[in-house]
Amino acid sequence: MTKEYPLLLSPLQVGPVTLKNRVIFSAHLTNLAENHLPSARQAHYYEERARGGAALIITEEVSVHPTDWAYEKLIDAFYSEVVPYYKYMTDRVHRHGGKIFLQLNHNGSQGDSRLSRRALWSASQVIDPLFGESSKAMDKAEIRELIEYYRVCAMYGREGNFDGIEFQASHSSIMRQFLSPLSNKRTDEYGGSLENRFRIVKEIAAAVRSAIGPDMALGIRLTGEEFAEGGLTLEDTVEIAKLVEKCGYFDYINISIGIATHKLFLVEGTMRIPPVYAAYMSAAVKRAVNLPVVAVGRIKDPKQGEKLLAEGVCDLVGVVRGQISDPFFVAKTMAGEEEKINGCLSCNQDCIGRVGLNKEIGCVQNPYIGREGEIAPDHLPKISKAKKVVVVGAGPAGMEAAIIADKRGHKVVLFEKSNLPGGQIPLAASLPYRAELGDSIRNLTTALEDSDVTVKLNTEANKETIMAEKPDVVIIACGSRPTPIWMAGGQPHVYNVTDWLTLQAELGENVLVVDQIGFYQGAAVVELLADMGKKVKMLSGGLQLGQGLGRTLDLELWQQAMAEKGVELIPNVAVIGIKGNEVQAIDNYSGAIINFEGIDNILVATGATPNDELYKELDGLVEVHTIGDALAPRRLENAIHDGFNLAITL
Repeated sequence: MTKEYPLLLSPLQVGPVTLKNRVIFSAHLTNLAENHLPSARQAHYYEERARGGAALIITEEVSVHPTDWAYEKLIDAFYSEVVPYYKYMTDRVHRHGGKIFLQLNHNGSQGDSRLSRRALWSASQVIDPLFGESSKAMDKAEIRELIEYYRVCAMYGREGNFDGIEFQASHSSIMRQFLSPLSNKRTDEYGGSLENRFRIVKEIAAAVRSAIGPDMALGIRLTGEEFAEGGLTLEDTVEIAKLVEKCGYFDYINISIGIATHKLFLVEGTMRIPPVYAAYMSAAVKRAVNLPVVAVGRIKDPKQGEKLLAEGVCDLVGVVRGQISDPFFVAKTMAGEEEKINGCLSCNQDCIGRVGLNKEIGCVQNPYIGREGEIAPDHLPKISKAKKVVVVGAGPAGMEAAIIADKRGHKVVLFEKSNLPGGQIPLAASLPYRAELGDSIRNLTTALEDSDVTVKLNTEANKETIMAEKPDVVIIACGSRPTPIWMAGGQPHVYNVTDWLTLQAELGENVLVVDQIGFYQGAAVVELLADMGKKVKMLSGGLQLGQGLGRTLDLELWQQAMAEKGVELIPNVAVIGIKGNEVQAIDNYSGAIINFEGIDNILVATGATPNDELYKELDGLVEVHTIGDALAPRRLENAIHDGFNLAITL
């Protein structure tokens, strides 16, 4: 075991529970539940992180009351039917020496009564700014009912062999809505002073403690600050933490940041937000209480975790996306193999981006997500006979295919025409706030170096060189090329954004960017141009510019940056012609013609064309497949998953 992390890998007593190290897998939505019950897939998902060394798993929230149905796949924890499913889950975590806590929650006003056909409950009658629905101010009978439901749900958690209970009182939570003056306008004993607003938390904690007894831990997750006028500040949260400790029911405090209705981008920070960005909040609470404190927020590697512990910022570190990307984050740290950790990119494209669309959780770099009970890096499908596999193209799709085929026992040769692997990722990583995309290639390169794949760089494959290898299978992963701009008419001052980034051609002062994708291809290039001092206009036929950044939680910060940098964003407009320095467009709603004059250069963010010529040449001569952009130009997650999904079937 490495001696480099004496604190991170040391045990900690949390109430009656002993944790074997300081790394926890904090609560987060997975959408892996089935029929409002925990699923086997969800259990295996948690088990894999326990197998990988996490000391504590905290489940995603479970709902404590029928008035709470904030999203389709929320687990109903108030029915006894959950208990056998809980036992299956906790058993699979316990067999690896991990502990597991059940997070209880009621989303309060942050829900959707169209799902439950019941009025939303909250501390006061408010209109939620995110969901736009009015809630009902709970009366005292309903408060007593809620307390009882929390008790029953905790009892089922005890019967399901959980080691502890955590209250969700941050983000989207009825407890936070009682705690916050922003949403609590009550004038009775549950409103007004901080002690009164804390009353319901204390009463629920008393009821839950009576149900779980002294042998289970009880914790609470608080938001460090709401960042909303009239809402909770860090100073308020410190005072709440003191009340949490004083009441005597709790064993630890978990500090998060932000809420779902204001500055959601702070809840799961992207590349635009520095690593460890929320640690100062945990530090403030840690100074005020003696209970163990959890820190979260883009803690990407073990060195950051060790530093936080050494500086007294916290007692436990929550690593969520880092352990989604690599379930063996802790095990590799313990083995002194930190360089082999499949580091999270903080791209939010397949984790937050998928669950936000009501899809099951995924990961750009980890195709095993949701399939942990079937396959794992050390339990890939066995092969009946080794094959000679030739992969053409060392972008993310080709590298992943080569690595997995090699792991399965095939003999693999990987051709790459350039002197470095990576495909188009290094180009994308050169853009503002996208550098961490490059970590995906570092992760793949590390795995490739650990394999027996024969890598031939500076070698452009053709039919002859491929067939000379006498392959059984050929995988074409040659990527794509920029699609010519139809509206350019051969005019040299018009570029596809990928062409321009590759060529780094000189541009004039006034640049118009036409965005036909709505993702980083246009948004990041516009920011680069603004940073270069260009006068930039960006137009799109969409309802808003950069609309695809919404699912990754980058949209708000990007739009703020564009305003600060003087970029003019023009939605609902389609280009119909380019003639020299004049661009003609049409307003999608009014049909009015708009002329943009004095434009020196036009950059167009548009689709790409597959490089699939080799596939067509080889088809019929050998078993041949295309993956990644060579199959259909899409995103990084599609490339890696294509490579994986093909290689496990060979």
